[in-house]
Amino acid sequence: MYFWRTRQGAGILLIVLAALCFALLDTATKHAATLAPVLMLLWGRYVFQAVVTFAMRFPAQRSALLKTANPRFQMLRGVLLLITSACSFLGLQYLPVGEFTAMVMLSPLVATAMAAAVLKNQVSPRRWLLMVTGLVGVLLVVRPGGQVFSWALLFPVVMVTSYGWFQVLTSRLSSEENPYTTQFYTGLVGALLMCPIVVFYWSQAALLAHWPWFLVLGFLGTSGHLMLIRAYQRASAPVLTPYLYTQIAFATLLGWLMFKHLPDTLAWLGIAVIAASGVGNAVLSAHEVNRQRRPETD
Repeated sequence: MYFWRTRQGAGILLIVLAALCFALLDTATKHAATLAPVLMLLWGRYVFQAVVTFAMRFPAQRSALLKTANPRFQMLRGVLLLITSACSFLGLQYLPVGEFTAMVMLSPLVATAMAAAVLKNQVSPRRWLLMVTGLVGVLLVVRPGGQVFSWALLFPVVMVTSYGWFQVLTSRLSSEENPYTTQFYTGLVGALLMCPIVVFYWSQAALLAHWPWFLVLGFLGTSGHLMLIRAYQRASAPVLTPYLYTQIAFATLLGWLMFKHLPDTLAWLGIAVIAASGVGNAVLSAHEVNRQRRPETD
C-alpha cells in the first residue's frame, strides 16, 4: 500500500483511471449516439470541459489561467483534439469499441515518427521496428474479410494522425505553459468551433430527454484529461505510457458487456501485437532516459 502513496505510484494509479475514463467515454459515446445527434454530443463534451475547468481553476489562478505565451499553438492544439474527438464520436458509430481503441493506441508510435520529422528527434532503428510491428498488428485487426473492414476505417486513420500531432504539440507546450491553461483553451477552442456547426444538428427534444448523457460524456472526457495532467506531474512518460494500454482491455471488456461484441481470433492477435509494440516503445524510452542520466550519477 505504501507504493501507491509515492509520487510514482500515484501517477500510475491516475494514468490507469484516465484510461478507464477514456474507455468509458468511448462506450458511452457509442450508446449516446443512438439517442442524440452525435455533433450535439461533441459540442456538449467541449462546453463541459471549458466551463468546468474555468470554474475549478479561475478561483485559484485568476487571470493567470487565461495567460498564454503561445496563443496560436493553443488554438492549433484545440483544433487537433477536436478533430480527434470528432473522428472518435463518428467512428464509434460504425466500429467496435475494442478494435477501435487498439488502432488508436498506435498514436504514441506515430507521434514518435512525427517528432522525428518535425522536431528532428533522433529515432533508433529498434523504435522504427516497433512502429512497423504496430502496423502489422493493425493489419491483423482491419484485414479484408475481418469484422471491422469497411470505409469507416478512415476515422481511426485520421484520428491517429491528428492525435499524433496533438501529442507532439503537447510535448512542445508542456515546458512553457500551465497545464490547466492548456486544458481550458483546448475546451474553449473546441466549444467555439462547434457552436456554428451544432446549429444545423440541434435537437431540443434530444437535449431535454437525454441531457444526463451530455453530462456523462463531458465529465468522462474532462476527468480523463485532468487525470492525465496530474499523472504526468507525478511521474515521467516512460514510466506511465505502458499503463495507457490498459485502455484496450477496458474498452474490449466494456464492448462485450454493453454490445455483446468480442474480437475474432486474428483481431485478438492484432490487438496483442499493437499493445506489445506500444509497451516496447515505452520500455525503450525508459532505457534511453536511464542511459542519459547515468553519466550524471557516475
